Formats: sequence, structure tokens, C-alpha cells
Amino acid sequence: MKIAAAFILLLIILIPVMGLGVTGDGTIKGKLQSFVTYSLALLSLLLSLLTVIAAAYSLADDIKQRRIYMVLTKPIRRSELLAGKLLGVILLDLLLLVPLSAIIYGVINYIPTHNDATAQQMQALENEFFTARANIKPPEPDVKAEVLRLYERLKQERQLPEGSKYREIIKYLTQLVKYQKRAVGAGSEMRWQFDNIRITDPNQSLFIRYKYDVSVNPPDLNINGGWMVGDLRQLPAIPQGRGSIYIFERKDMIRTFHELEVPANAVASDGHLEVAFLNLPMNNTVVIFPPDEGLELLYKAESYTLNFIKAVIMLFLRLVFLACIGIFAASFLSFPVALLLCLAVLSVATVGGFILESFDYLSSEVGTIYTFTVGVVIQMIPRFDRYNPSVYLVPARLISWSMLAKLVAMFVCLQSFVIFLFSFLIFKFKEIARITI
Repeated sequence: MKIAAAFILLLIILIPVMGLGVTGDGTIKGKLQSFVTYSLALLSLLLSLLTVIAAAYSLADDIKQRRIYMVLTKPIRRSELLAGKLLGVILLDLLLLVPLSAIIYGVINYIPTHNDATAQQMQALENEFFTARANIKPPEPDVKAEVLRLYERLKQERQLPEGSKYREIIKYLTQLVKYQKRAVGAGSEMRWQFDNIRITDPNQSLFIRYKYDVSVNPPDLNINGGWMVGDLRQLPAIPQGRGSIYIFERKDMIRTFHELEVPANAVASDGHLEVAFLNLPMNNTVVIFPPDEGLELLYKAESYTLNFIKAVIMLFLRLVFLACIGIFAASFLSFPVALLLCLAVLSVATVGGFILESFDYLSSEVGTIYTFTVGVVIQMIPRFDRYNPSVYLVPARLISWSMLAKLVAMFVCLQSFVIFLFSFLIFKFKEIARITI
């Protein structure tokens, strides 16, 4: 197909050019992060389009041009025909994905050399980009009882808005209480505890990743904070060696992610670590750590190369699902209509997190009938935006084997298998040609 050759040529040209021309935030790390984001997005988009076009065209055009008559007269089952079409598209994806991903990987390793990175910069990149870091978030406090008490008090005082639903009020109050639990007034302190931290290399570094939100914006949009990291159970004495305590003074911009590097010997011998934050009085505002992304602990767990391979596997699983969608659409639709359906599914899966969540909310409101009709169809559309490889590679997050196994089970064993089964059932009873006398 000429369109396949055009896509391949476009990727081979654009990926290296993008690697040499990307700027990011001006730093080498920023350039690497920008290149990974845009190159993987471009690779995913073009291969996804190629997959749905090839899958839908392969079957629909055979039917339109009547080439399928000759095939079905042979001793071949219709299920075997569909499986052959599907495996052909998957093999094409695999043959394109592997070398193009290798080009991206090569450009990633070439960017530091092209920008004359110093030894110190390379060490920083090894700690913050060329790695795979596991993350631990502080446990969420159980605020259910507190929320119910607050609801009853507001109800008795008749402060609840009229016509509001119980579920909506509880959801709002839960978010409000969680934010209050993560709010630090000027001159106040907040602590987080982490347990069962397994450090494989005592010479490596830990990273505290955090983001500030505030009640009132400071004049310079920066927060002055004091940080203390280590086994704070041993205060006021500050020990030496394993379980040491480190103190930092930082000035960071609000609503932006920051990382604080800490030596691994801050972790106690039993895997315990505490992080304390002091909101200095000069800030004169309340500092809030958002519940989902306010603070987390990162530490090296795997190599960057293996993590990159897992990211490529994530893209491949996405293409397998799209190939099944293309075969399914072509089993009962003409090529233009089948392609339109595939593009709609691809759009919703790529950027439709809000849409899918809206359907989930609607299913809970409408009832059982909706859940077992439209709700089942909606659940068959995967969340590509949630499982985006760039989300893991850019901040050097670990793609765990358990998550990869979950994606295989969800994308291939469940969703793709069910869609292919529907394709077979439709195509089995499809009237290809009529016998006229």
C-alpha cells in the first residue's frame, strides 16, 4: 500500500530531525523529555492510523472487488480468513514498530552527546531520566467518618444547598476534607511516612517529587519551604550513616512539579522513611499538596532500556486492539464507513478519558439496563490516555511487569478477543453472494 510507504518514510525522516531540533525547556533533560513525548506520540498516531486503514481495507476491499469469492471456494473456514487478515496486520505493525522504536532509542542516547553533556549533567540524567523509578505515595487518610459527621452537622444547620443530591454532596465534602488534611498553614509543619522501602544500592539517590498549590498566590509565585528527610523517629539526635537525616531549604514555583534529591542512606535499616515540610512564615499563605499528585517518593528499580522495551510493548498492545477493531468494522461495513468507525474509536480511546468517565457516571444514574447495554460497549474501549508510555518514560517512572500483564489481559485477552469473536459471528452469517438461477 502506498499509504504505508508514505507513513514509513515520514517517520524515518521526522524522528531524527525532531531529535536534533527539539528544544524543550533549554536543558538537556528537557530536550530528552520533549523528544520522547513527541516522537512516541507521532509513532503511535501514524502506526495507529496505518493499522486501522490496513485492517479495514484488507477485508472490505476483498469483498468489494469480489476477490473473496475465489478464496471462500477453497477449503478454508471464514474464521481462518479473518485470523489471517488480523495476523497479517499485526505482523506488519511488529515489523514497523521494532526498527522505528530502535531509531527513537538511538536518538535518545545521541542527544546528550550532540549537546556536549558534561560528566555532572550525565550523572544527573542517569538519576532523573535514564532510569526506571518505582514510586510510593503516602497512604490516603480515611475521612469517611469525618465526612459523614460534617454532612450531618450541615444538614442539621440547614446549610446544604436545596435540590442537591446526597452523592454529589458527599463527593464534594470528601474532596474538601482531603484537601484540608494536606493543607499547611504559614509556620506549620506536615509529615509523611513511608515504610517497606527496599534499597538495592546504598549509593543511589532517592527523589521526593512534589507540587505546591496555595490558597493565595505569593507576589513572586514561589514558596519558601524547609524540608527534613530521614528517620525522624530518632530526633532530636541526628545519627550518622544509615538512617541519616537531611535538611534542605528550597524556593520553588507553585503549581509546578519539583524533585528533591536525597541520598539513599536516609532510609532506616527497617525500610522506614519520613518526610517533613515546614511552611515558612514569610510565605503568608496556606500551602496545599493535592491528594493525587502532591507528593511521592521515587527510587531506582530497573534499567532505562528494559523500561523502554516495556513502553514499546504497550504501544504494540494498542495496535493489536486497533487491528481487531478494523477487522470488526470491515466485517459488516464498507471501507469508508468502517474507517470512520475505527477513527471514532481511536479518538475516544486516545483523548476520551472524560467521555468514558461521563458514561460511567451516567450508568450509575440511569440503572441496570443501561449498564448491561451501552455500558458494556463503552467498557470495551480502552484508555490509551491512561496507559500512555510517555507518562512513564518522561518522569522516569517504572512500568511494572504486573501492569504490563494487566494490559495484556485487558487489551488482548479480553477486549481484542471479544471484538474478534463478534467479527467472526458477523462474518460467519454474512451473505457474501447470492445464488441465482
